[in-house]
Amino acid sequence: MSKNKKRGLIDRLNVGPVICAEGFLFEIEKRGYMSSGEFVPMVSLENPEALENLHKDFQHAGSDIVQAFTYNGHREKMRVIGKEELLEPLNRAALKIAKKVANNPLGKENNLMAGNISNSNIWKQGDKKPQLEVEKMFREMVGWAVDEGADILIGETFYYAEEAYTALKVMKETKLPSVITIAPYGENIMRDGVSILDTCKELEQRGGDVVGMNCHRGPNTMLPYLKKIRKELKCHVAGLPITYRTTDDHPTFFNLPDNNGCSCHTPHETTFPTALDPMQCNRYEIRKFAKEAFEIGINYLGVCCGANPMLIREVAETVGLKVPASKYRENMENHYMFGKNKRIPKHIKDYRNKA
Repeated sequence: MSKNKKRGLIDRLNVGPVICAEGFLFEIEKRGYMSSGEFVPMVSLENPEALENLHKDFQHAGSDIVQAFTYNGHREKMRVIGKEELLEPLNRAALKIAKKVANNPLGKENNLMAGNISNSNIWKQGDKKPQLEVEKMFREMVGWAVDEGADILIGETFYYAEEAYTALKVMKETKLPSVITIAPYGENIMRDGVSILDTCKELEQRGGDVVGMNCHRGPNTMLPYLKKIRKELKCHVAGLPITYRTTDDHPTFFNLPDNNGCSCHTPHETTFPTALDPMQCNRYEIRKFAKEAFEIGINYLGVCCGANPMLIREVAETVGLKVPASKYRENMENHYMFGKNKRIPKHIKDYRNKA
């Protein structure tokens, strides 16, 4: 297929898996280009080369979608940090960077560039004033995404059902394919009292092309809900967990305890977001999630907070894709102590249990 042509999102999902790398917030912060806690994506203006490089790394790892990094780049957040005048430049810069990478694929087919809107954190149940403000914020960000040539739109990380419905309404007006994912908190219900399953069923009824869950929950506390969603919905389903070992007692990463012998605890109220490292899933746990999700018919897969290119590669390879980064997958055969290469000295291998 020519690089000048590309299939749409639904055409791709109808025949196989589509990989979407999320998790820019944590990874950009770890690379030194964002303040943790504040989490504003100024990187598109201040260090655009760093953002472009991360997109390329995710692309190399197998992400089919290049999602513009505009998460938290909405008007209210820019007001919080006193930089509202940079709202449109930030959004357009992020969209242009994503489009550039999407139009320069490593394979035969262009990637899909996605515009992005997300939880506003000012939505309030039963209060029309902030609800209208949120809809205005969604509308301006979606408008910039359309202007900059987005192929699809993603609305993500919603914990109010009605806010997710509003986001979908705005996205559907563009006629672009719409992905909508929710992120319920630890009470296992949306903040406005709607169940997780009923929210997803309603999103499908309202025209969501892909409906599912992202963020807040690791594989162990997201997959049980995804199984119910996949069973009930006819549309394509999305699953993009965080990379942390959430549990039934602590379903999200906001109050996840560190029981790993930590000797210097976080100065903040919880391990989120700066001391989650000991609870990180390993690559095999992410691989297991992707395998189980794909086997039940979930074709839109990825990783959210905690994602890195290696984990995106694991998801892609688990569902049968060979990606550029596959060249560098693990090869323990040649490890100096744990390998099996005949040139590895016996006295080194014999010492492995004492190392």
